[in-house]
Amino acid sequence: MTYNIDPVLQRLIRQQIPAASAAGSFSPLPGIGCLSGKVTWGEEQWLARGSIRRSLPFINRQRECRILKKLTKTRLGPRVIGYAPPWLLLEWRTGESLTAADFSARLPELSQLMTQLHHQPPTGYRLSLLSLLQTYWQRCQQRTIRWQRALRRLQQQGEPAPLRLAPLHMDIHSGNVLDDGQQLRLIDWEYAADGDIALELAVMCRMNALSPAECDALIKHYAAQNCLPVGVLTRQIYRWQPWLRLLIASWTQWRSEQHNDARLQRDALAAWQCI
Repeated sequence: MTYNIDPVLQRLIRQQIPAASAAGSFSPLPGIGCLSGKVTWGEEQWLARGSIRRSLPFINRQRECRILKKLTKTRLGPRVIGYAPPWLLLEWRTGESLTAADFSARLPELSQLMTQLHHQPPTGYRLSLLSLLQTYWQRCQQRTIRWQRALRRLQQQGEPAPLRLAPLHMDIHSGNVLDDGQQLRLIDWEYAADGDIALELAVMCRMNALSPAECDALIKHYAAQNCLPVGVLTRQIYRWQPWLRLLIASWTQWRSEQHNDARLQRDALAAWQCI
């Protein structure tokens, strides 16, 4: 299904091809909380990423735009075409998303992809998990004593000191990795920020439900490629686990309240059982 293009987005597109006369179309893409779609204008195709009300905490299209511009020469992320709030216009990247089986089978390549990203200079946008967790607490209605105690415990501990501070993608899963026939590329950079490399690995293992053996293999590949002792990296990943568990539970709780969906409510309940 296609829709008429928002006037703000339309003006942004016409800045890129001022002589174009044909009308364009906008085809929404699936997503949670934010509006993204494929824009077709004549022979041109782009990805338009916008924000709508009640968008997910931490998502900021201006930050995403600036980070992607910093990474332009690396080709790690899509090229920025233009930005006009609330729309970020990006190149449309072709390729096939990895399946879960592909993801598990290509851990060495994925480790190398992360290594390339983590060797880039910091972007200047530091990720604070504590601030993000506090935002979820403030925005949700169904808050519990368990949640309050877990949040207070992490506040008292403070975030682990970074093993290495680097740009993180923070959403590397099979659906966000494209194989374009030549190499693997990352899409959906809305959570990107500077943080601890061990946090990226912890998120990647959890989000892709990697087995303990697969997690160990990923850690060993990454440690070898980055000249890190495996034990040191493993312990740092372990330090982030309580933060990651609370982040997943908080995020799922927020989703369940926003969408009032029975499946999401069950997911949230299951996530709280891990806290």
